[in-house]
Amino acid sequence: MTRLPEEEHPNKAFGWAARDSYGVLSPFKFSRRATGEKDVAFKVLYCGICHSDLHMAKNEWGTSIYPLVPGHEIAGEVTEVGSKVQKFKVGDRVGVGCLVGSCRSCDSCKDNLENYCPKMVLTYGAKYYDGTITYGGYSDTMVADEHFIVRIPDNMPLDAAAPLLCAGITVYSPLRYYGLDKPGLHIGVVGLGGLGHVAVKFAKAMGVKVTVISTSPNKKKEALENLGADSFLVSRDQDQLQGAIGTLDGIIDTVSAQHPLLPLLALLKSHGKLVLLGAPEKPLELPVFPLLQGRKVMGGSLIGGMKETQEMIDFAAKHEVKPDIEVIAMDYVNTAMERLLKVDVKYRFVIDIGNTLRIPS
Repeated sequence: MTRLPEEEHPNKAFGWAARDSYGVLSPFKFSRRATGEKDVAFKVLYCGICHSDLHMAKNEWGTSIYPLVPGHEIAGEVTEVGSKVQKFKVGDRVGVGCLVGSCRSCDSCKDNLENYCPKMVLTYGAKYYDGTITYGGYSDTMVADEHFIVRIPDNMPLDAAAPLLCAGITVYSPLRYYGLDKPGLHIGVVGLGGLGHVAVKFAKAMGVKVTVISTSPNKKKEALENLGADSFLVSRDQDQLQGAIGTLDGIIDTVSAQHPLLPLLALLKSHGKLVLLGAPEKPLELPVFPLLQGRKVMGGSLIGGMKETQEMIDFAAKHEVKPDIEVIAMDYVNTAMERLLKVDVKYRFVIDIGNTLRIPS
C-alpha cells in the first residue's frame, strides 16, 4: 500500500505542488526524511523560479511525477546537522541547486562533475535512494547530504544567491570550461533572459568583452546601460550581422526556442566556439560547412559540479555579480508562471518563502 506523502518520513513539511499536467500549484502537506549522519537540514527562506520548473509542472518533458514540488534554486539557514557533518553548522547560510545525489564513484563524480553522473539525483521529481520521490524548494524545509550543500558567502544576499544555484552555474561553467573567461576575449550572449543576463554579468566580471545578440531591439538600452554589455546586435537585422562577421571568440547561446544556427556560426572567428545552453524541444538544423571552414566547435553544457558551484558563488560574491530579481509572495506563484511563459520578468522570479509561505492551521 502506498503511503501518503505526509506519512513517508518523520519530519512534517509544507509547500506548494502541481497535481497534474495543468501545472497549477496549490498548498501541499508532505514530509522530509530525518536528518541522517551526513545530512544538513535547513529552513528555506528563498527559492528562485527556473524555466524548467514550468516545464516540469506541466510535464512538457514527459518525466514529471505528481504531486510535484518544484524548485532547485534554494537558499536558507541551517537548522540541524548530522553527527558526521564536517563543513556546516546550525545558523550557516546555505543553498541547494539542481542535484541532491550522485553515485560518487564514476569518472565524472571523481572529477567533481556530479552533474554528468549517469545516476545523478535531481532535487525534485526524481527517485531518491530510499525509493521516495524528491521534493524541491517551494517548501518550508529542505534536507540534503552535505556534499550537495553550497555555502553562501555573508556578503551575498540570500534572495540574489538563489538563482545563481541554477542560472548562475549554468553560464559560469561553460565560460570556464570552454576558455571563454580570459580578459580581452570577445564573446556573444544570445538571449537576454534569466540565463543570458547572468552570463553578461559573469563575463564582464572576468574581463571579457560582451556583445548581446537578441531578436528584440528594445532590449538594447537595458543590455548596454544596466547590464554593462559592450555592444548589441539585433539578430534579425542582416546589415548588423554582416558587419559583425568573424568578430567573436565564442558564443553562449541561452535560447530554448527554435532559432537558426548559421548566422551565429558566421559571427565566430576561426576556431571559435558556439556553446548551447538552451534546450529546444525539436532538433536544430546544423550546417556543417561553416564548422569545417573555420575549424569551429559546437558544444553544450549542463549546470555544474558541486566544487565549481561553490567556486561560482564565491566568485559572484567577490565581484558583486547578482541576478536581477523580482521577489514575490508564495501565493503569487501561478501568476508568476503565466508571466514567465510570456517572458514578462526581469529577469528571475524569487519566492520569499520565509515570509510568505503560510501553513494552514
